[in-house]
Amino acid sequence: MSFRIGTGIDFHQMVEGRGLWIGGVKIPHYKGALGHSDADVLLHAICDAMLGALCLGDIGKHFPDSDDSFKNIDSKILLSETYSLIKTNGYKIINIDSTICLEKPKVMPYAPAMQEVIANILEIEISDVSIKATTTETMGFAGREEGLFANATVLLQRNNF
Repeated sequence: MSFRIGTGIDFHQMVEGRGLWIGGVKIPHYKGALGHSDADVLLHAICDAMLGALCLGDIGKHFPDSDDSFKNIDSKILLSETYSLIKTNGYKIINIDSTICLEKPKVMPYAPAMQEVIANILEIEISDVSIKATTTETMGFAGREEGLFANATVLLQRNNF
């Protein structure tokens, strides 16, 4: 059996007047993530991890912010399209481990909903999607609520046809 592992990381500024989408779930907060798409850091990190595992570049290569067709796009679409590339290359997802880093709001109450969204798109079990959260103890841009970031690790396995 052939296994591949990939890691991904994504950062976005937090600004007033934008929705805060994390893991495909809109989280109530007075600030949201700024980006060309809906700026969902968790889904972007997972996309990069999947692409990296198969040496397919990164999310910017496949969904460039210079392309207006991706303006304000729902990142669940990007995750689905990335998953299609993984399947086309003959792989399936074994599991995902991820961490979201921001000071506020607290996101763990939304983790089960995020797991469900991600698992449904990627055709895996909810128990195969690990989501953790941490703060920077008020240090740095995340601690000052100027931004947030997420990282993800994905294990892929070649399909046995």
